[in-house]
Amino acid sequence: MALIELRDIGFAYPGLDPVLEGADFRLESGERLSIVGPNGAGKSTLLKLIMGLLVPIEGTVVAFDQPRQCEADFVEVRRRVGLVFQDADDQLFCPTVAEDVAFGPLNLGKSKSEALEIVDTVLSRLGLTHLRDRVTHKLSGGEKRLVTLATVLAMEPEVLILDEPTNALDPENYARLVQILQGLDLALILVSHDPEFRQTIAPQGYRLQQRQLQRI
Repeated sequence: MALIELRDIGFAYPGLDPVLEGADFRLESGERLSIVGPNGAGKSTLLKLIMGLLVPIEGTVVAFDQPRQCEADFVEVRRRVGLVFQDADDQLFCPTVAEDVAFGPLNLGKSKSEALEIVDTVLSRLGLTHLRDRVTHKLSGGEKRLVTLATVLAMEPEVLILDEPTNALDPENYARLVQILQGLDLALILVSHDPEFRQTIAPQGYRLQQRQLQRI
């Protein structure tokens, strides 16, 4: 069973030429796939279509064997698929790291004590316990990047989507991110301009060019 499937997807921003036409994509259980292509080709747009943040003008988004069309259909998708945005500041909005990591579990109905237990477990697993009580907006760019990953993993997703995850990472945090991702047992979709990182984390995948996806 495909976890995520895009069938004949077309998309255009209002008043602009199409970004995608007849695009097909398939992620199987356990797969790790990269999406590569030039700047402006529509890679981030593709990720937003998977999450239901944008609506295709044609074609079908299928997630967990169910077609997803309306907003209500994507509530489950966003619970089961974790997206780490390209800009960490788009994802972090609570005063402290612990509150940001707890936000998702609390929204899923966990009690405060359960959410705090998840916070401690996830931060410990990622080697980020020292950041637990830090003020989020005072973190370095690399620290913010790793904390955004922690906020997503706290939701226990079945699929992880990463949009340029190595942006703003110094060598130490880059190595830490690689170590974390290699230790995860998750299907993964990666958009990254870093060929070395792609080769390490998700060497196979698709090329987005001329508005379509081609398997590479």
